[in-house]
Amino acid sequence: MPAVFLKDRSLIAVGGAEAESFLQNLITTDIVSMSAEEARPGALLTPQGKILFDFVIWRDGDGFIIETDAAQREALLKRLAMYRLRVPVTLTSVTEDGVTVSWGEDAGEGVKDSRFAKAGVTVLRRAGHHGSHHATLYDALRIENGIVASGPDYALQDAFPHDVLMDFNGGLSFKKGCYVGQEVVSRMQHRGTARRRVVTVSADVALPASGTEITANGKPVGTLGSVEGTSGLAIVRIDRAGEAMATGTPLLAGDVSVTLTLPAWSGLSFPTSSDEASA
Repeated sequence: MPAVFLKDRSLIAVGGAEAESFLQNLITTDIVSMSAEEARPGALLTPQGKILFDFVIWRDGDGFIIETDAAQREALLKRLAMYRLRVPVTLTSVTEDGVTVSWGEDAGEGVKDSRFAKAGVTVLRRAGHHGSHHATLYDALRIENGIVASGPDYALQDAFPHDVLMDFNGGLSFKKGCYVGQEVVSRMQHRGTARRRVVTVSADVALPASGTEITANGKPVGTLGSVEGTSGLAIVRIDRAGEAMATGTPLLAGDVSVTLTLPAWSGLSFPTSSDEASA
C-alpha cells in the first residue's frame, strides 16, 4: 500500500448552517449529490469561465473540507469570504497542513478521490502526515491515469474546466443552478467547442522538461506538464493532434518523438477535423 504525504497541500474548513448551499451556488462541483465517502474535484471560476482556484472537496460532518495547493489557500479564503456577505458560514484555515494519499490493496483510511475512481483506481485522501513513500510515486500514478494538477500541468486563470476534463471527472456540474462562470462553461458544453484536452504523453526515451512545447510540422499542439521518465501529461489541441495522427505527421516534444493518448475513462477520441472529439 503506497502512502505519500503531500506537504504542499493545505485545508480550509467550511461550516455553518448554510455551508452546503453557499458552496453549491458558488463552485463548479455538485456537492449536494456528493456522499460522505468521496472527494470530488472542483473549481472557483472567473466570470469568464476560467479556473481561478482548483481544489478537492469532501464532507466533514455537517461541513466541508477544501483541499488546495498551499500557495493558493490564503487567496482562496479571501475570495470565499468576499462571496460570503451575510450568509451564516464559517471559513477557517485548518492548522494541520498536508494530505496523505494512499492506494492499492488495503489503502487504509480516507475519502475516495472520484477522479481516480473514474479510471478504476481507488485512491484515498486523508488530512495529515500518514505516509512515507516518495512523492514521485503519486506523480507517476497521476500521469498513468491522466489526472492533472495546477502548477505542473496548467496555469490558473489560463484553463477552462473542460481543458482539464472536469466535465468527465465529477468536478463540473451542468444540472445544478447557476454558479460563477457557469454560463460560459455551459455554452462550451452545449456547443461542443472544447478542443484543449488532457493527454498522456509517452516516448521511447526520456521526455524533455516540463514546459517543452509539443509540435506537429513545426506548429504548436500543446505543452508538456508533469514528467516522469518516458511518460508525462500535457494539455493539447486535440483537433491539431488528430490531424497530425491522420496524416502521419510526427508529434515532437522538443526533438523527441512522442505518442499522445486520451485517457480511456474520458471516452474521448481524437478528431481528424476541426470538429470536437466525441464522447
